[in-house]
Parts: sequence; structure tokens; C-alpha cells
Amino acid sequence: MRMGEMVRRTGVSERLLRYYEEQGLIHPDRLPSGYRVYDEVDIDTVRRIRSLLAAGLSTTIIARILPCVSISGPTLAPVCSDTVTELRRERERITHAINELHASRTMLDTVIAAAPAT
Repeated sequence: MRMGEMVRRTGVSERLLRYYEEQGLIHPDRLPSGYRVYDEVDIDTVRRIRSLLAAGLSTTIIARILPCVSISGPTLAPVCSDTVTELRRERERITHAINELHASRTMLDTVIAAAPAT
């Protein structure tokens, strides 16, 4: 399928599809004219990419783990042993970021509370 059909079927813009290709996440074939041609499997790949991005993973991490994550019903499932370890590391990174944001919000609440009443 061509780019327009891929956009329609995945809901992902042409710009993002090109970005995923630049990042090595998808590998469409090219016609002699240079037009991209996608396979049915690329639709599932884009869905997995979107799910992993929504989970807070960077495209660098996604590029490493994408071959080791399959669709299992409505969710993704890791199929390589090292993938679970990497996902746990990323979860810890996200938890740390959440804790830092919570501390920042608490500090901001303190500053706001110290403002004179208007």
C-alpha cells in the first residue's frame, strides 16, 4: 500500500511515518519512482510503535525492543528475556521523573500559597 493508505489505516501522519523510517523503526519498500510501499505487517508495527511511545519510551529504546514485542490480544507482550529487564529500567526512569515532578509541584504549591491574598 502507498503512503496515503497507510496514513488512513493507521491514523499516523505522513510526517510521522517518515520519522519512524528515519529512526529505523519501519522499512517500507521503494518503487523506482521513490514512492514508499508498505506491507500489511507495517500496520501492526506502527501500532506497536504508537503503544510503546504512549508508554513513555523513546524511539531509541523502541528501536532496540521492537523486534522483541508482539501484540497479544489488546496489549503488547515482550517475547525476549532481555526486554523485560529493559522495560523495568525504563519504568524506574519514568517513576523517578514522576517523583521529581511531584516534588516540583509541591514546591510550586508552597510558593503559590505564600502569595498575598488578592
